Amino acid sequence: MSTSTHYDVVVVGAGIIGLAHAYHAHQRGLAVAVVDHAETVAGASVQNFGHACISAQSGDALTYARAGRHHWLDLSRKAGFWASETGTHCVARHDDEFAVLEQFAQRHGPDRAQVLDRDEILERLPISGTGVVGGLYLPEDLQVDPRTAAPAIARWLHECGVDFHWRTAATAFEPGVVHTSRGHLTADTVFVTVNYDIDRLFPELAETGGLLRCRLHMLRAVLPSTAPLPTPLFTGWSLLRYSGFADLPATPSLAQRLQADFPDAVELDLHQMYTPQPDGSILIGDTHDRDVDTSPFQREDGFELLLREARMLFGVTSVDVVERWQGVYSSAPGSEFLRATPVPGVHVVTVTTGIGMTTSMGLAESSLTGSATSGAGFGGAHKYWPNAMVHHL
Repeated sequence: MSTSTHYDVVVVGAGIIGLAHAYHAHQRGLAVAVVDHAETVAGASVQNFGHACISAQSGDALTYARAGRHHWLDLSRKAGFWASETGTHCVARHDDEFAVLEQFAQRHGPDRAQVLDRDEILERLPISGTGVVGGLYLPEDLQVDPRTAAPAIARWLHECGVDFHWRTAATAFEPGVVHTSRGHLTADTVFVTVNYDIDRLFPELAETGGLLRCRLHMLRAVLPSTAPLPTPLFTGWSLLRYSGFADLPATPSLAQRLQADFPDAVELDLHQMYTPQPDGSILIGDTHDRDVDTSPFQREDGFELLLREARMLFGVTSVDVVERWQGVYSSAPGSEFLRATPVPGVHVVTVTTGIGMTTSMGLAESSLTGSATSGAGFGGAHKYWPNAMVHHL
């Protein structure tokens, strides 16, 4: 690396948040470099569901999700990765779940949410009818293949003239300078988008905001003897995870019932959802466990819970598991985004919930126009479970 190289923008971190910042900077005709300690795109950007969950957001997250939607579709054509305007279905298997769905649809209208009766949801989805009372369709949502989308964006940006410095660790920052393990780069503006590794570069910032690592049980599986799942699929557990459902009148009753009836799932902080992949497999997840560091050991009961719930929902006797993994992303209590400027011209931008794919393109666009680089710090966000209900290993 030449120590005399100067860029308009240097992005530290080649996950989807960093790539989105590089994309928007490149679109503005700026000279851009991306620095990452890994050899390729790794981490949360390839460990996730590949689901742009637009409709279920609120506040800044909804603004960023909607603003980024057309960028995802445009990039899929330019960079050559699979993307689909599938929308999302949510199945209600209890009257309190259906009440939440009805209230959401009444608030937002048919362009954002369409209520389905029992027959309609069962006609659309290859699920068991046991307990099903209705459903919802969210037409705005998108889906990509998480294994290929971010790496394809990185390759396309490189072909377009963005410099990538792989296997290069950022070590320190000062105004206009990024020090790395291979020398230093100078830049007018720096974006640090390293997810949970913020605590390695700016530990005081991470400690002030309560930044943690959230680790997940995740599976990729094939469901024998079922028709293909046409869209991502939410369940009643999803209604407690997204801010768009948080203040609906029916949500507290749903939370109370699930806590009382499924203590094992609450202990593992279950979010039961499914996303189909182009090869016919389904991504199944997930559980949540938060701590400063991630244990290398993963409880088997998390996988057992995911498989049990999948068998029940789809009415099958077996689920053929193709892969298991531990996803990890950053988390902070009461926040969805970390935005700060710890050094003049050096802007930290991190998503502190599991909505990085959903919000990345709009969030980065906001950063490049200056509205997300004012040192706003940790904003507000919703997590329905009270602290006592979140289990930490």
